[in-house]
Amino acid sequence: MDTQDFIYGINGPVVTVRNSHSFSMMEMVFVGNERLVGEVIGVSDEKTTIQVYEETTGLRPGEPVYGTGSPMNVTLGPGLLNNIFDGIERPLKEIAKQSGSFISRGSSVPSLDENREWDVTITVKPGDKLKGGAVYAECQETPAVRHKCMVPPVVSGTVAKVQPNGKYHVNDTVAELKDDTGTVHKLTLCQKWPIRVPRPVLQHKQPTIPLITGQRVIDTLFPISKGGTAAIPGGFGTGKTMTQHQLAKWCDADIIIYVGCGERGNEMSQVLDEFSELIDPKSGRPMTDRTILIANTSNMPVAAREASIYTGITLGEYYRDMGYHVALMADSTSRWAEALREISGRLEEMPAEEGFPAYLPSRLAEFYERAGMSETLNGATGSVTIIGAVSPQGSDFSEPVTQNTKRFTRCFWALDKNLAYARHYPAINWMQSYSEYFTDLDPWYEEHEGKEFITYRKEINKILQQENKLMEIVKLIGSDVLPDDQKLTIETARVIRVGFLQQNAFHKEDTYVPLEKQKLMMKVILHLYKKSKQLISASVPISSIIHTGLFDKLIKMKYDIPNDKPEMFDDYMKDIDDKLAGIVSA
Repeated sequence: MDTQDFIYGINGPVVTVRNSHSFSMMEMVFVGNERLVGEVIGVSDEKTTIQVYEETTGLRPGEPVYGTGSPMNVTLGPGLLNNIFDGIERPLKEIAKQSGSFISRGSSVPSLDENREWDVTITVKPGDKLKGGAVYAECQETPAVRHKCMVPPVVSGTVAKVQPNGKYHVNDTVAELKDDTGTVHKLTLCQKWPIRVPRPVLQHKQPTIPLITGQRVIDTLFPISKGGTAAIPGGFGTGKTMTQHQLAKWCDADIIIYVGCGERGNEMSQVLDEFSELIDPKSGRPMTDRTILIANTSNMPVAAREASIYTGITLGEYYRDMGYHVALMADSTSRWAEALREISGRLEEMPAEEGFPAYLPSRLAEFYERAGMSETLNGATGSVTIIGAVSPQGSDFSEPVTQNTKRFTRCFWALDKNLAYARHYPAINWMQSYSEYFTDLDPWYEEHEGKEFITYRKEINKILQQENKLMEIVKLIGSDVLPDDQKLTIETARVIRVGFLQQNAFHKEDTYVPLEKQKLMMKVILHLYKKSKQLISASVPISSIIHTGLFDKLIKMKYDIPNDKPEMFDDYMKDIDDKLAGIVSA
């Protein structure tokens, strides 16, 4: 270690050192005799302020503080997948073996298993010129993911020496790179990267490919792109975590990173249980083969909660640089903002709205701006999609975290407690939610699903908007006074709400629905609507159409038609035509 000073004051997770000029801003430090991990967050002539990422109970003035000379960083290399870390990338499985269920303070277990051997293929030879991001070795990290070891972005030079293909540990040197100044850089299977610094890319690309989630309300009405950003705001019990679980399980990203930021311990244990049992529909292997979990529960030190989402996004950028599409679930950014507020209060900073620090918007922007579809330094295309849950107190969407999150995300999936209490899941309110990705994604939908997909979506949306206006009248004077064509709109909207937007996460055919089935479901619903409208205009009463049972039959089609039998929709279309023709002939 480079430097050593002594503690002067302790205020919760905030520690001060007096008259020290040996630390630099954002430097990683070790605090006290137990060497607790900390980060320098303030430097002045008089004092240095340190944020400690572990419990400070029992820490005393006069104990030493050791500087490292480097910023707060994480280790990147094979072994990250199928692992569980805390907010500062300490492996919880390994710590549990040493200290049981609770993390002992000052645990210094390496982030990656240093004893495990990886079967490595070297992809370069002496004399090759390499720039930052170039791949020099590969290994099979899990059966689902091929890990590519890349030259750190800040390093370039000529390959001077390589090792033969074979088995290596993460810290073994597999190649040597000599730069223009003659300095030799030893390339191992891993590298370190500061968590608050975005990893560089060659260029940012327009997000033009949707992230397919298999959730109808999202894929059809409020789509998100790969490399996009979305917020899921909702009060307690509205299903934020459940919605994120569904997205993590079924979205078509290559890598899933789930950050449990300040969540209850039993929720995180549920995540761990579910993911360990889940089979990946792509590979038929366990879902954990392509998942990283960062568990930072509400009883863990508050400062580590603040670091956890930066740790998660840095791991995401690392896999993006390999050319993978990464989906990051942050649950929940409100708990992260509360950690900011608590630390800000300890630092005696001037509070802004609702006690949050004035820099809350810029911190949220820093986080969400790290999403995107990019051309990486090695010419591959990768993306990081960020889906952040927000937990506004009392479901008040006007509070600062929700409002500022709206500024930096282009998808807003507003969860409604009334829908949740009515057991309508996902409880995404179709009147309050929006997506700004239609312009970017419509060409893709047109190419892969046809123009009619976009047409159906607009018509479905129009019916829901009309129903919303009609329900205001119904609340005042009842539905009996409405003309038949408006009653038809309300009846069709009920089919859309219950039969299409509502989805059962525990039903094998309904938990994930491919786009083709989503399109055909819309087609059948709209076919019934248009045919019924023609009959009503020919003075057939709406009651006769309802008595055919077609509306109730369409509500159940999501269960009755398997995902792999789209041809069954033709039978539904024929049934609609036959039964409605029967009314006319009668």
